[in-house]
Amino acid sequence: QVQLVESGGGLVQAGGSLRLSCAASGNIASINHMGWYRQAPGKQRELVAHITSGGSTNYADSVKGRFTISRDNAKNTVYLQMNSLKPEDTAVYYCKADLKVTLWEVWGQGTLVTVSS
Repeated sequence: QVQLVESGGGLVQAGGSLRLSCAASGNIASINHMGWYRQAPGKQRELVAHITSGGSTNYADSVKGRFTISRDNAKNTVYLQMNSLKPEDTAVYYCKADLKVTLWEVWGQGTLVTVSS
């Protein structure tokens, strides 16, 4: 089993920065790729950023140049550095792990990011 715990959300003014963390525990060796998703009120969950086991990354167009995803395998943690935040970035941010072999997805509980104008 794999468990994911997000942290780092909070209230920030527009233009500010936050860093989200996603700590993985359990059967770490089964984790392949990881990603950050977000869901704003009344909207569908959407991909924010993704990082492969080899470190390749991709981003939603709306966050390119502002957000950076990184992975510290020694700490079993994935980060999302968010800069130049906008009110439209307000959402619950979720961490997801894609598992090898089973191809299951594991989700964290989410962390709320609120950006005030």
